[in-house]
Amino acid sequence: MQFKICLIGSIPKGDSERKGWVDWKTKFKQALSKLENIEFVDGDDWKDETEPLLLLGHDANMVKISDLIIVDAEKPIGNGIGAGTAQEILIAKYFNKPVITVLPKDTHHRRSNITFHGVVINDWIHPFLLATSDLVVETIEEAIPWIKEFISDPRSKKIKNISIIDNAIESFLEFQKGQRE
Repeated sequence: MQFKICLIGSIPKGDSERKGWVDWKTKFKQALSKLENIEFVDGDDWKDETEPLLLLGHDANMVKISDLIIVDAEKPIGNGIGAGTAQEILIAKYFNKPVITVLPKDTHHRRSNITFHGVVINDWIHPFLLATSDLVVETIEEAIPWIKEFISDPRSKKIKNISIIDNAIESFLEFQKGQRE
């Protein structure tokens, strides 16, 4: 049986942007080809931007039928992931799918030695990506051991689901309550 890996990330908007575009998925597929019995599910295989509901249905189904979601978040500072990618991550959590985010240091959603409210954070990862990812790595190659282990025994990894949102709210409310006391 094939293990389905869904690659999500930025794609060009419109025909003019697509000209000269270098597909980031090629690099990921090449690195992951070292794994056995895998199949790639690629949202760029079917696109009809003239039918928004069908496009949402296609992409949500693509996530649903996959065994693992890998997010390309390698964009430089000033170019974060798009709305579609962010939504697909939450859809993955809705369907209890593992999410691996490829996020190098010193990119848009991961900064070194950044200061917030006077506190220096050595390795800051955007809270929404950190909370909804089951693994954050700097390169796709770093994810391969985790993927191999997950393929051989899916129970070996604790996978976050949509309850991460309720858990985050509960944590915030408990914190807020402690602040008032």
